[in-house]
Amino acid sequence: MARFDTQSQLQNGTALDDSDSRQPAEIQQPSNAPIEMYAGEAALEGKNRPLVVDLDGTLVASDLLIETAFSELGRRPHSLVEILAALKRGKAALKHRLSEPVDFDPSTLPYDPEVLALIRQAKAEGRQVYLASASHEKLVGRIASHLGDFDGWFATNETTNLAGYRKAQQLVEVFGEKGFDYIGNDAADLPVWQKAAKAFAIRAPESVRKKLVGRDGEIEHLPHTRPTWRTWAKMLRVHQYAKNALIFVPLLTSHLLTAGAMAHALIAFVAFSLCASSVYILNDLVDLQDDRRHRTKCNRPLARGAIPLMQGVIAIPLLFLSAIALAATVSLSFLGVLLGYFALTTAYSFALKRMTIVDVITLAGLYSVRVFGGAVATNIVISEWLLAFCMMIFMSLALIKRYVELAGRRDANLPDPTSRGYKNSDLDIVAALAAGAGFNAVTIFTLYISSSAVNQLYTHPRILWLVGPLLMYWIARILMLAGRRLVDEDPVVFAIKDKVSLVIVGLTALFIVAAI
Repeated sequence: MARFDTQSQLQNGTALDDSDSRQPAEIQQPSNAPIEMYAGEAALEGKNRPLVVDLDGTLVASDLLIETAFSELGRRPHSLVEILAALKRGKAALKHRLSEPVDFDPSTLPYDPEVLALIRQAKAEGRQVYLASASHEKLVGRIASHLGDFDGWFATNETTNLAGYRKAQQLVEVFGEKGFDYIGNDAADLPVWQKAAKAFAIRAPESVRKKLVGRDGEIEHLPHTRPTWRTWAKMLRVHQYAKNALIFVPLLTSHLLTAGAMAHALIAFVAFSLCASSVYILNDLVDLQDDRRHRTKCNRPLARGAIPLMQGVIAIPLLFLSAIALAATVSLSFLGVLLGYFALTTAYSFALKRMTIVDVITLAGLYSVRVFGGAVATNIVISEWLLAFCMMIFMSLALIKRYVELAGRRDANLPDPTSRGYKNSDLDIVAALAAGAGFNAVTIFTLYISSSAVNQLYTHPRILWLVGPLLMYWIARILMLAGRRLVDEDPVVFAIKDKVSLVIVGLTALFIVAAI
């Protein structure tokens, strides 16, 4: 497979800057063009012209620069300083700095089926096919070798960012103007399309499609699946918003259901939901490679390329700032809680989730912060009994979540996870810890209904003893179902969908109301 030099010079001896939008000066043809049979042949027959394929957003529904940047930050958060220093030297230097991600696997990338079909059709017609990308040569070379459909490739190196006019210049030097067909996807490809005999576009924004109309030559837009509101809802994980109902727990346990408190709790619920969505997207960007290897997480919109990564990146600050604005309308104290939640969950995404046991303690803490946030938003003094119960029951659920993940890997004969501190052999220990934490929660609950504190809120506290067996049954049942591989990755989501769990919640609510 041939690799082509990307450091062509302009007639005046200077290279175009990454941000230079001017038309380049007339390009000198190299004395020994890599493919002399194409150079200068502007009117080749369609079946003889080589097909040149862009990578990011075209061949793969992803962006390798964003992928490698978040992969590096997820593995080494302190490398942000090095990344910014490389960026100051230009995009080529940045891409070179990020060119060796430890988790990069070409086989898991979301390749576009329409583009693959066009490539293989060209190969069947006897045409040569080349990959031309602004991504770094190390990554492009690995992808080209993995697919095995390319006769050669062009890519960015340490000093030259092969994008826009630079890419157009390189391809004209090799194939001649109008001597190749080109598949691209965005504004950076416009200079290349102008030099191509036929332009193929996929996922092109409307503004780019309008500019393409004015080019001289044939244009074909390839079909592709557009994200729907359901795709966005899945990326935002709207179904996970049910967890934020924990904000209403202090209202319910204190029996203070006033209109003002309910309004503040509702705003707090929305703020936590938006903030959580911003971190879910951030976590998905960090875990792209791991998610693609996972049996169910591979279907997440960012992992499978259903939503462009840049749109996900842009959504993070928009969601977070919206959450801050809402939280500020409740109180500054609640805003502080929300910022603490964001800081803790961000630390979890970048570091804490890789620390054995620390990760599940953090998850339990994040659930408990929701309860505490609800208390702050409604000016309710939360009881230590409630906080202790929450910490134990959520610790159990977090451990069950890890148990399900490890069980899935062991059943599929996958190696130990690289993004977690656990080994597949820890499965039985994790199950034991989950059971212990769950039944500790029951113990805390029974101690509470045996204390004098319960008399301040309940007229008939003895009825609460009926809740204990329900809790024990539910914890034992979900552990057994997890052992039988019948629980989803998140036990909270499973409980929301599980009819038996909903019946137990209903009976628990009934007994609590009867005890008041």
